[in-house]
Amino acid sequence: MRQFFAHFLIVLAAWTLTIKWILPVVWALNENVAISTYIWWDFWWVIHIALGVALIHGFRFLFSFVMIVSVLEIGIVVTKFVLFLPDPEWTIWTMNWFVNKVFVLVIFVMLLSHAMFNRHSYQH
Repeated sequence: MRQFFAHFLIVLAAWTLTIKWILPVVWALNENVAISTYIWWDFWWVIHIALGVALIHGFRFLFSFVMIVSVLEIGIVVTKFVLFLPDPEWTIWTMNWFVNKVFVLVIFVMLLSHAMFNRHSYQH
């Protein structure tokens, strides 16, 4: 199961880079505006890759790393949803962001649950 989570996180990081960086830059270039106009400044993809690699290779503090990142991600996404959903402004960018965050929330709830009930799998 760790391998599934690891690969999912790496794919999630690639997806995040695409919708928050690559597509916004291409869109901005197409509209002849500053390339940073539509970028969603977010570096969680780096943590997702690091966690994915850690899940593949394992290390001494893997369980703690999984727990900390999962709790932070769940808390951040839920907070963002609470702020966004009462009065959402749906654009192509917010829709992409929202769908991405739903996947982030689901994978980290699954990862947190799995780690809690299978702690031995996360100890090196």
